[in-house]
Amino acid sequence: MAVKSKKTKGVQYFTQDTENAIIEYNRSDNFELKEKIYHERIHYPFFKLTENIIHTFKFYHTEVDNIEDLQHEIIAFLLTKMHLFNPEKGAKAYSYFGTIVKRYLIISNTKNYKRKVDKAPVEDLYSDENHSYRIDDETPGIEKLSAFIDIFCTHCTEKLFEYFPKANDAKIADAILELFKQRENLDVFNKKALYIYIREMVIDAKTPQITKIANRLSSIFQKAYLYYLDTGVIKFD
Repeated sequence: MAVKSKKTKGVQYFTQDTENAIIEYNRSDNFELKEKIYHERIHYPFFKLTENIIHTFKFYHTEVDNIEDLQHEIIAFLLTKMHLFNPEKGAKAYSYFGTIVKRYLIISNTKNYKRKVDKAPVEDLYSDENHSYRIDDETPGIEKLSAFIDIFCTHCTEKLFEYFPKANDAKIADAILELFKQRENLDVFNKKALYIYIREMVIDAKTPQITKIANRLSSIFQKAYLYYLDTGVIKFD
C-alpha cells in the first residue's frame, strides 16, 4: 500500500521569530546585543532564504567560485538593508527580504549571463538612450533570430517579477525561459513534451497556468519581434 509523504507547511526556516528578531535588531543600540540577535536568530534564516531563491529560480550565472560564496555576498547586502524594514507599512519580513534577494540576483544574473554568452551577435548588440537594442546588420538571418531570442530571454529574466509578480507565475515563466535558453540542447519541441519539461521544473504547475504564462511571454515576444522586423531595433515596452 502506498504511503503518502507529508508536505512541509510554510517556510519553516523563516518564522515570526525571525521577523521579531529583525525588529529587535533594528531597535537596539547595543552592538553586542545586535550581534547576538543576528547570529542566533537571523543569520540562518537569511542563509536559507538566499539558498532557496537561488535554486528555485536557477540563478547560477555568478562571478564567485560557488553558491555558498554567492549567498554570503547577498547576506552582506541584506545587512545594509536591514534598517529599512518597517513592519508598520504592512510588509512581512520574509516577502520584503525575499524581494530584495530576487532583485539582487536578477541584476547580477543578467549581467553575468551577458558576459558568458559566446555568440557573436549577442556580444555585438548595444543599448541606446531609449533602452533599445540592435543586432549587427551583417549577422546572417537565422542567427539574427537566435540573437533576438537570447536578448528576449535576458530581458524577461531581468523583468521577471515585474511581468509576473506572483511567485508561482514567475517560476513557470523562468522555466519556459530556461527552455528557450537551452533550445539547442532539446531533442523535442512538440507542445506536449514541453509541458512535461515545465512540470518537471515546477512541480505544482497546472496546464491552464502554464498556458497563461506562455501566452504572456508570447505576446511580449511577438510585439518586440514585429517592431524589430519593421525598424531593425529591438525594444521592449
